[in-house]
Amino acid sequence: MGQDCSTNSCGLKFEESQLELHQNAPIQQKPGATDGQDRELLGGLPVDRGIAMGQGKGMPQSQTYFDQDMSELLSLPVGTSYQVQGRPLYKFRSGATYHGQWCANMRHGAGAQRWPDGAMYVGEWQENQAKGKGRFMHTDGDVYCGEWQNNVAHGYGVYHHQKVTSYAGQWQNDLQHGFGVETWEEGSRYEGEFKAGQKDGMGVYSWADGSRYHGRWKGNRINGAGVYEGADGRQFKGQWKGSMIHGDGCYSWPDGRIYNGQYLNDRKAGFGVFTWPDKRSYEGYWANGKQHGQGRFHQKDGVAMLAVWNKGKRHQLLEDSNTPLQLGDY
Repeated sequence: MGQDCSTNSCGLKFEESQLELHQNAPIQQKPGATDGQDRELLGGLPVDRGIAMGQGKGMPQSQTYFDQDMSELLSLPVGTSYQVQGRPLYKFRSGATYHGQWCANMRHGAGAQRWPDGAMYVGEWQENQAKGKGRFMHTDGDVYCGEWQNNVAHGYGVYHHQKVTSYAGQWQNDLQHGFGVETWEEGSRYEGEFKAGQKDGMGVYSWADGSRYHGRWKGNRINGAGVYEGADGRQFKGQWKGSMIHGDGCYSWPDGRIYNGQYLNDRKAGFGVFTWPDKRSYEGYWANGKQHGQGRFHQKDGVAMLAVWNKGKRHQLLEDSNTPLQLGDY
């Protein structure tokens, strides 16, 4: 998705974004007050994978299949009748064939054109252009079935890519645009908004293992406010940037641990509060996923100690007045 398809052999081209199952890489336990939870999603969620549809054989970059025989069509006699009429199979000098309705020297009405490499369009034509409803079958097995305008996908349509992925939804000028549903063979699914061929706006992405994200997207990436719910019970509610946790949010684990605070590129950074199921807690500053700077650690028995932390380790005890820490306290 996301690229202009007008120079491609089927008149359609899109990239897909496949989100990796990060549950297969468990977070390792390390020393420190957070039990090593210094990076929550191990590098972010989506991994974009482009689909190359291929160019028409011997076709200049400025042409689509529908343009190849235009000069020959224009050279055909116009005749005296402008009524839509069916004619016998016509073979172009390029080797392509057209069988269907004509109006003067234009493909017009219902018709089917097959190109020498095996690609085929069956559907409606208007003044030599694919317009209306039609089905395009690409040489590699890709199929688009839906609405057309000016030789490109425009309106509602369904695209199947070699049984690997499919998209059903709105198109504009050969690009996914509007609401659509994209599914993958392994069971992943995206349902939501597209803009200029990319996931953009509100959308829900579901993984085959049951994990789920619902929230904002921008340029095929998770960006803005959203909620991730892992199949393993983990959950994050908050801000994202470039498909990584970035900004304020709350992360919870199935064993009862909770972090509420700031993130930078998928790691705790800035001010935050981490609590354990046994009532221990740390409130203070973080860097690169570990306690770093001034922070207060509360023991299970309620005893608290204020200290300066360095990369997850206590560096210096401070006199504690039990005044709640504020953003800006170092």
